[in-house]
Amino acid sequence: MSLALRHTPEKFGLAPDAAGWVPVADFLTALQISRADLDTVVAGSDKQRFAVGQGPDGVARIRANQGHSIPVDLALPPQAPPARLYHGTSTASLASIRATGLHRGSRHHVHLSTDVETAHRVGARRSGPVVILTVDAAAMADAGHLFYRSANGVWLTDAVPPEYLALPS
Repeated sequence: MSLALRHTPEKFGLAPDAAGWVPVADFLTALQISRADLDTVVAGSDKQRFAVGQGPDGVARIRANQGHSIPVDLALPPQAPPARLYHGTSTASLASIRATGLHRGSRHHVHLSTDVETAHRVGARRSGPVVILTVDAAAMADAGHLFYRSANGVWLTDAVPPEYLALPS
């Protein structure tokens, strides 16, 4: 589902709109799954990766909440973040992060968590030992950096310069 909604919809014959929405009927056909299966995956996703809703035309639609590598405008308004946010990563990335901070890479934003446990789960998807970075989000916001909160509670920002990171020694 992530590939079809976040990264390569064209491989599935899907054409998301500018906000990343795809008609549910098209999605079900493309992935050859039932609506019941879709609803089970959406409801059971621990990170609430997907949103299902109804478009202004009354058509049921689905999109990923964040993490796209395709152009989308999630239309999220900037919000004041909590004072501290967290990012889980592998220890292998620390030298680069110390030098240049956190970057979005091929995605639209850097993803940040409100708690250490979630950051650890996210970081565990990488290979190697996990390290949790603390982001001074309040200082970043005071300096003019924008933050957005996705529908599933993930905090997003364009980049985190190294001076706003607390890194392990």
